[in-house]
Amino acid sequence: MVDQYEKSAEFIDIMLGPHWSALSSPLAEALRGTPGPIVDVGAGGGHGTRVIAQAVPDADIVAVEPSFALRSVLLARVYEDAGLRDRVTVLPEGFLQAALPDRIGAVVAMNVIGHFPAADRDRIWNMLAMRLLPGGRAVLNLQPPTEPVAVPEFRGADVHIGRRRYEGWGRAEPAGPDRLLWHMMYRTYQDSDMVAELEVSYDWWLLDEKTLEVELHGHGLNLKQTGPAELRMYTIQSRVRG
Repeated sequence: MVDQYEKSAEFIDIMLGPHWSALSSPLAEALRGTPGPIVDVGAGGGHGTRVIAQAVPDADIVAVEPSFALRSVLLARVYEDAGLRDRVTVLPEGFLQAALPDRIGAVVAMNVIGHFPAADRDRIWNMLAMRLLPGGRAVLNLQPPTEPVAVPEFRGADVHIGRRRYEGWGRAEPAGPDRLLWHMMYRTYQDSDMVAELEVSYDWWLLDEKTLEVELHGHGLNLKQTGPAELRMYTIQSRVRG
């Protein structure tokens, strides 16, 4: 498996931190009352893993992160917190390759569904239909855009650490009817001087609410919006309640 974050991992965790200030409370509310175990898909450095652990304090968590570099951050973050150390198991495989529990209370897939093309999503929905416990659910978000349109360059992050400042820039172009090619630029400044610049590119598979609803319907799953509308966050549950 290609590690899309091999070069950019040093920037990803610090730049995602501010975004989790908006996601944390809605995710915690969406998970309230779910049974364990809980699978955190594409856990990255563990921002979401901490939210899950606080929202469902009695549940074991399986944090799946195939990127070696991001997983290093995740393991360190879990280990340094005694409350996480005994509850969080970190798996290095991709979500569809990982040895997950036969029965799952919840699946959290924040900021990651675009990594999966339609055929892989079909396998994910089938897994949810087969493994979710009664009262269980999946929680995910749909990141814009959801159509194959060009995205002009924009600055998405500006982080200060010591005398250094880190900027994250992004732009995208259509790469097919359901795919974007994202180009990310990371710039490092020492005081006012730019001292490093890194560009990486990756594919992102597009998914809108209507398509998601159709895909889920074929597996006996329901879609429901949760949290503030601008977050485009949804829960997925079985239509048949146990």
